[in-house]
Amino acid sequence: MINLIYSLIINSSLSIIIVMIAFWIPQLYLYLDKSSPYECGFDPLGSARLPFSMKFFLIAITFLLFDLEIALLLPLPWAIQLSSPMTMLVLAYSLILLLTGGLAYEWLQKGLEWTE
Repeated sequence: MINLIYSLIINSSLSIIIVMIAFWIPQLYLYLDKSSPYECGFDPLGSARLPFSMKFFLIAITFLLFDLEIALLLPLPWAIQLSSPMTMLVLAYSLILLLTGGLAYEWLQKGLEWTE
């Protein structure tokens, strides 16, 4: 029990020290570029009605969707250890076929073309 109290005290004090240092250090070297917000290369202090590339937005959304779907494939090495690896293989192949079909559809619809 005493070890638990010691570890809680040490962890809490280290956390508080690190948070205080994190708030104290940035105030030492304050200049204009550091104090202004950064929004992906856009000037946040200018007009909010600047033209935005819809093509860039669509490709970014497509990338995010495919990236999240590919993240579903990450647990496959551990799924091999299941009692029925054949079910895992069927599900993995169906997911890969679904991803390939989605990529082919995007390609045929010219969703991946940067220039028209």
